[in-house]
Amino acid sequence: MSDPDKQACAEVIQAWGLARDQGRWSDLLATFAPEGEIAVSWFRGPFTDFVERCRQSFAAGTRSKHLIWPAIVRVNHDRAVAESNIAILVRQTIDGVLVDLTSYGRFFDRMERRERWMIVERAAIYEQDRLDPVRPSEAFAAMMKNADVERFPAAYRYMAFRVLAAGRTLASPIYCDGMPETTALYQRYAVWLNDGR
Repeated sequence: MSDPDKQACAEVIQAWGLARDQGRWSDLLATFAPEGEIAVSWFRGPFTDFVERCRQSFAAGTRSKHLIWPAIVRVNHDRAVAESNIAILVRQTIDGVLVDLTSYGRFFDRMERRERWMIVERAAIYEQDRLDPVRPSEAFAAMMKNADVERFPAAYRYMAFRVLAAGRTLASPIYCDGMPETTALYQRYAVWLNDGR
């Protein structure tokens, strides 16, 4: 375990956010191993496919901002597990109403040192979110009255509403605290990290 390794891992995590939000696709691909996997609210699968979906959305004018706080990194030889607090900001038009989504959560990463440190798996764990009109309006109030967002867990309620409104599907399971799937995720990462000895 060394501070330079932790710093290198943290820089990869920050590079991911900047590349993702600025549409720097080759830089984004470089943050992950070629066989890397990612699980977020709207996608679960190979990272290369995720990047292509992001590229398509970016070309269509969709923008988001990923604010990533400093990571807590645990290193074991050539393996590391990192956890970062995040906020995801998305502006989107839903039913003619311009809205801002703010979603809080964590990125939970498995990382490996090959020729350099890279992410081999990322899971987003959702905590809470909100949806606000860019301009307060009766149209927003009417939309939310009919939205039936209560059917979604509070941890990602408005993210789910936004994803479906954008024509995407939800990628189950969506991780949040208190779920058996999230507990199993932490256990699997811990076993993997310890096996790096």
